[in-house]
Amino acid sequence: MLLGLHVKNLALIERADVEFTDGLNILTGETGAGKSIIIGSVGLALGAKASKDMIRQGEESALIELVFSVDDERKQSALKALDIVPDEDHQVIVSKKITQTRSMSRINDETVTAARLRSVTSLLLDIHGQHEHQSLLHRHKHLEILDEYSRKETGELKKQTAESYGTYMALKEALSGFGLNEEERRREMDFLRFEIEEIEQAEFKDGEEEALAARYRKFSHGQRIAECMQTASQAADSDLIGRALKDVESVVAYDGELQNILNQLTDAESLLNDLSRSIGDYMNEMEFDEAEFKETEERLDLIRGLMAKYGSTEEAVKNSLMKKKERLAELEHYEERLEETKLAFAAQEKELSALCEQLSEARKQAAGILKEKIEQELEDLNFLHVDFQIEVRRLNGFSAGGFDEVEFLISTNPGNIPPRPLGEVASGGELSRIMLAIKTVLADTDDIPTLIFDEIDTGISGRTAQKVSERLCYIAKKHQVLCITHLPQIAAMADTHFEIRKAVEKGNTVTRIHCLSHEEQIGELARLLGGAEITEKVRESAEEMKRLAAEKKSS
Repeated sequence: MLLGLHVKNLALIERADVEFTDGLNILTGETGAGKSIIIGSVGLALGAKASKDMIRQGEESALIELVFSVDDERKQSALKALDIVPDEDHQVIVSKKITQTRSMSRINDETVTAARLRSVTSLLLDIHGQHEHQSLLHRHKHLEILDEYSRKETGELKKQTAESYGTYMALKEALSGFGLNEEERRREMDFLRFEIEEIEQAEFKDGEEEALAARYRKFSHGQRIAECMQTASQAADSDLIGRALKDVESVVAYDGELQNILNQLTDAESLLNDLSRSIGDYMNEMEFDEAEFKETEERLDLIRGLMAKYGSTEEAVKNSLMKKKERLAELEHYEERLEETKLAFAAQEKELSALCEQLSEARKQAAGILKEKIEQELEDLNFLHVDFQIEVRRLNGFSAGGFDEVEFLISTNPGNIPPRPLGEVASGGELSRIMLAIKTVLADTDDIPTLIFDEIDTGISGRTAQKVSERLCYIAKKHQVLCITHLPQIAAMADTHFEIRKAVEKGNTVTRIHCLSHEEQIGELARLLGGAEITEKVRESAEEMKRLAAEKKSS
């Protein structure tokens, strides 16, 4: 869930720190107080385009930071697949810094691209608003939603289908390698035999290239090595240490403190003698054989030439040899292999088709049940006449997920307008309620932990508002919900209630956000109910509304 939001120097916000809770988090405030900035800052952190104009006047940069807690093991695994590992407290921190010239996004202090950011945050949070990205409106998500709803019925079938599809594609690729005529096959076989013979004649040995390279370096720099060893030998043969040792021996009897110096000179003379012998042994063994040097050079050129052609390492060359032998054997038994592969491909295609049929049928049955549930929710949300459809259409070809395409369609005026894609629904108020209905049905299966509803109350009131509040309350039992609202019916259901207020401080307009106590919540509900003048009767109504909401939640 979303633990906290930190915003600094964004628009009217000088600094805001919000700690969200489980359940239903409600945000209210006067029009223009900055509610859209709060939710907008979340959208910016999730990857929305940022402009330098969003930086608070007089500041150099703006910062938004979201702190998520990820306790669910499935979510942790999904994040690890994207190379995101929560810290020891199971937290993931998403931040965005906006400067005058650019904006930078980070996840746990690692800079990420916009595409990777969206991949990660889409697992953690979903924003639903009139002008925000809404995953449920994207057709490619509809199949995923249906499968999530029906995972008990389709989960194992999907796994079998994906495995079958992998084998199917491997056989299909193998078949594509048989598209040769007799002349092409003969030429390829001749070339493979030449390459195999070339590699085998080289008789590669493990570590040979490295050893040859070392020997070649020694030979090619032999003169320089000899000169340096001669200089080192002269230094080691210096008799200065010997004379110094004799001189100190002659006076050590006069001062006992000289014994330590004498010992060190003795050690130095011993070390130099050992060094001189080592240098001498090296120089005696060092020989330059022109024939051996030429042989080394030719062998190294041969091996490196083969590595340039067949692989950057000795192991890669060996693997290339193995693959060439396999391909040659395949071509030598071309007709038999072709027939075997055709038969295997046909059998695999039949198996995959049968699995896809079963999966498609299971999806269609689930779609029928899901359709009825969503329609019922829409009717409860005051869609008096609604036709919601889930189309499961067959596509050409196969995929790891079968051969289906799924799309959600709706008509709020059956008989006049046929069902059409959700994304084409024009009314913001209708769209918000449709999303809420779908989320209510999917509350038990949808695994996105945090949902944000931005002004879901647009265009509704009365009974519809009450129904919307009940649906939000239900969803909040399974998910963390953040909701901006103007309606007291919805605000009364809050588990945690925040007030967003605009004020003038030191001549500057600022937006502040404050978590309300129970008494403060009553006052805010009274404001939503009564407007400018809050009478005792209005406050009593607010208290009654909060009490009834508490009873509704407990039931």
